[in-house]
Amino acid sequence: MNGRLNRGNQTQRISQRTNEHLPVHYRRPFWLPASNYYILTLSATVAFFFLVWGILHEGDEETPFIVAGIGASLVLGSAVVIREIFLRKARHRYLLVERKLDYNVKNFSLPSKLSNNDFDKLTLEKNAAIVKEIQKKSETVRGLGNFSNGHLEVFEICNKYLSVAEKQLETVRVGSPRLAGLRRGREIVSELHRYHLLSWAEIEARELTQKARIYVTVSEKLNTAQEALNIVESALQFYPQEARLTESESALRDFIASIKISHWIEQAERSAFKGNYKRAISLYRDALFFLDREDLKNEDREAIADKINVEIESLRQLSVNKKLL
Repeated sequence: MNGRLNRGNQTQRISQRTNEHLPVHYRRPFWLPASNYYILTLSATVAFFFLVWGILHEGDEETPFIVAGIGASLVLGSAVVIREIFLRKARHRYLLVERKLDYNVKNFSLPSKLSNNDFDKLTLEKNAAIVKEIQKKSETVRGLGNFSNGHLEVFEICNKYLSVAEKQLETVRVGSPRLAGLRRGREIVSELHRYHLLSWAEIEARELTQKARIYVTVSEKLNTAQEALNIVESALQFYPQEARLTESESALRDFIASIKISHWIEQAERSAFKGNYKRAISLYRDALFFLDREDLKNEDREAIADKINVEIESLRQLSVNKKLL
C-alpha cells in the first residue's frame, strides 16, 4: 500500500485547516445601499410623473401636474414602505434562517458505531463490520450533496482504517483467513479514501475561490485564494499524480498571480489618470517584473506583457508631450 496513506500528521493538518475557516461568514441576500435604492426610486418617480403628466396633458386635463404629482408621491411612498418594512423584515428572516442552518451544518456529525477500540485488532468479523460501516457513512455523505465536512469525516475514518490494515497485513500469516478480508477491505476503503478526499478538496477550494472573487480588497482576495490553494496542496500530499488536483493547483496559482498583477496594473492606471506618468510607468514595470516571476501559461503571459508594454510606450509619449507644452 502506498506509504502516503499512513501520514497521520497530514490528516491532522487537513482537519485543522478546515476547522480554521469553519467560522461562518453569512452570505447576505442582495441588498442595495439606501443611497442607490432611493436614487433609483427617485428616478422612477420622476419618470412616472412626466409620463402621467404627458398623458393627461394630451387629454386636455385642466391640472395634469396635480394628478401626476399625487401619483408620483404614491409611488415614492410605496417604495419607502416596501424597503423599510416588507423587504427589511424578509431580509431579517432570511438571515435568521441562514444562521440556524449554518449552525446546524457546523455542528453536524455523522452517527458512528465505531470507536478507537474497534481498530485495535481487525478480526475477520470486525474487519467486515468496519468496512460496512464506512460504506454506510460514505452513502450518507453522498446524499448530503456539497457538505465538505462530511467528506472530510469519512476520509479521516478511511485513513485510520488503511493505516491499521496496512500494519496488520505486515504481521498476518500466509494462509490466514484474515488475509483476504484485509486485502479486500483495503481495496474498498482505498477507493472511498480517494473519493472523499477529492470531494472535500473540490468543494472547499471552489467555495473559497468564489469568495475570493467577491471580495473587494486585494488582501482579502489573496488570503482567501491562498487558503483554497492550501486545501488543494494538502490533498496533493496524498495523491500527487491526481490530474484533478494538479489542474486545480495550476488554476489557483494562475488566479493568485492574476490578482497580484491586476493590482499593479490598476494602481498604474490610477496614476496615469491623475497625470503621474512617471509613477504609472514604474508600476507597470513592477507588474512586468512580477509577471516574469509567475508561472503563468505562456500565451497568457505574452498577452499581458504585450498590453503592459503598449501602455508604457503610450505613457512615455504622453510624458514627452507634457514636457513640450
